[in-house]
Amino acid sequence: MLTRKLSNGVLMPVLGLGTFKVGEGNEAYDTVLEALKLGYRHIDTAQLYGNEASVGKAIKDSGLKREDIFITTKLASSKLGYQEAIDELNISLEKLGTNYVDLYLIHWPSPSDELNQQTWKGMEVCYEQKLARAIGVSNFKIHHMDAILKIAKITPMADQVELHPGLYQLPLQNYLNKLGIALISYGPFMKGEIFDQNGPYYQTLNQIATKHQASVAQVVVAWGLERNIFMIPKSVTPKRIKENFDSLNVKLDSEDVLAINNLNRGKRVYTDPDNNSFVKQA
Repeated sequence: MLTRKLSNGVLMPVLGLGTFKVGEGNEAYDTVLEALKLGYRHIDTAQLYGNEASVGKAIKDSGLKREDIFITTKLASSKLGYQEAIDELNISLEKLGTNYVDLYLIHWPSPSDELNQQTWKGMEVCYEQKLARAIGVSNFKIHHMDAILKIAKITPMADQVELHPGLYQLPLQNYLNKLGIALISYGPFMKGEIFDQNGPYYQTLNQIATKHQASVAQVVVAWGLERNIFMIPKSVTPKRIKENFDSLNVKLDSEDVLAINNLNRGKRVYTDPDNNSFVKQA
């Protein structure tokens, strides 16, 4: 599996399996086990997903060495705070059946910069105690990151955000690049909008797919990878899990990347981090 270094030297596989809305129990267990059999080595979960126990069991039952699998989890948005960041990771580790995660993220920013700052200090403790090999954030916009950096002893190593052809996040990527912070894309398929043949994205994506004898889904994943973005597409269907994995074999040229970039409409299909009702406020 192709990897790239995070700012602290930790290697993260460029392609991972997202597990948002993959149900605890057989669905999460079978999905993760299938992905690992196919060659995935990066599994992305979160406290909010409620499936950490099944993800952990599948990893254990895969027969693979723990150090060969990259596990990401995230601090629930209702649990922000210094001590909470530490305590909640320990709960996640117990569910996952491991003594460390490879990447631990603040799942959503609070509108309170102070609360985000206090939470980050707790994340730093997790890193210093080697409970997480790398730490970062998720759904942080530039202004959220600016506030964290004012107090950070350790610069976040990654920011996982909604990123797809309708929301290319190039300004954020340019900002993060200057700081050496990795960008991770979730929701690359726009909840299926990229497959709508009457939508604004399909025609361009399909032309590029035809050119490369690939699928539209593979083109979108390959577009992210070509931009040095870590991609974590989600599926529970074995055929699609393999199709997404095979995106690693699709190589787009600069014209393809530019054509997809030009589809950007600044459109979100998930929650706006500045208008998030379920996050802890202060």
